Amino acid sequence: MRVGLVGTGRIGESHAAAIARRPEVGELVLADVDADRAREVADRVGAHVAGSIEALLHPAAVDALVVTAATSAHAELILAGVRAGTPVFCEKPVAPTVAETVEVLREVDKREALVHIGFMRRFDAGYARARRALADGELGTLHRVHAVTCDAAPPPAGYVPTSGGIFRDCHVHDFDILRWVTGAEVVEVHAYGANRGAPYFAEAGDVDTTAAVLRLSDGTLATVQGSRYNGGGYDVRMELAGTAGTIAVGLDERAPVRSAEPGVSFPSQSPWQEFWSRFRPAYEAEIAAFLGAVRDGGPSPCTVADALEAVLVADAADRSRREGRPVRIEEVRP
Repeated sequence: MRVGLVGTGRIGESHAAAIARRPEVGELVLADVDADRAREVADRVGAHVAGSIEALLHPAAVDALVVTAATSAHAELILAGVRAGTPVFCEKPVAPTVAETVEVLREVDKREALVHIGFMRRFDAGYARARRALADGELGTLHRVHAVTCDAAPPPAGYVPTSGGIFRDCHVHDFDILRWVTGAEVVEVHAYGANRGAPYFAEAGDVDTTAAVLRLSDGTLATVQGSRYNGGGYDVRMELAGTAGTIAVGLDERAPVRSAEPGVSFPSQSPWQEFWSRFRPAYEAEIAAFLGAVRDGGPSPCTVADALEAVLVADAADRSRREGRPVRIEEVRP
């Protein structure tokens, strides 16, 4: 299989290394607006370099296209791949706005194209186990869910103004995995935000600390909390509590929490510090699933329609924070 990858920044290089190790990939070809960067990454992972990004977008140029470029380029690259008849994997988000996401969705549906959006938590063993536990009745009737996503250190100041805000950039993962694990839809969000660190978040109209209450279609209540400043480490967890039991995702030996109870040493190892090390097996599994779908003609493991639903929740959360009121998802649905 010949795979093209566009965008060789940090996440692009990590994906390139994972793809290069896949046995079904005979050739990996990289492209980037920074040709020198593409060549450097190609040398490190054992890939080739395309003459241009456009060279990967022609019909039959590659068997599969992986998009890890800047967010502003996602929609254009997805559409180019789809119109060339090439299966596409794209890191989230599909596009900077809901309107552009809907445009991509219409084109993908019209062409019945294979497009996989990279919400990697669906491929994490812990989240998959929690989903099975709920589906198999181990938890009884679900009553509440709590999710947390906290970065060990904030992103650079230059990143924040174009990030879309913490709900779209960060918590969109929580919103997607909440839908996937529970099988329910979010119907309403009441979100809050605060700035407890550097002023550049507020200057960009964003916040660095969040808390939100979400009401699901089956009556379950969910809470989501987050921070760009978590001194303990990179903290991503989920707790689901039902009438027959409670299960926790991310509560392992490297969870960045400490017990206040006497004599308790768990967790005992150094805490996670960033997303790739925490979710590396999930990232590798999602790429394997995409390539399997390309090979076998299977359905997308995470569709553009799935991504749109997560973004709508993020938009509702952002509006709720700004307007100081609960916002129903139907208010932001185009």
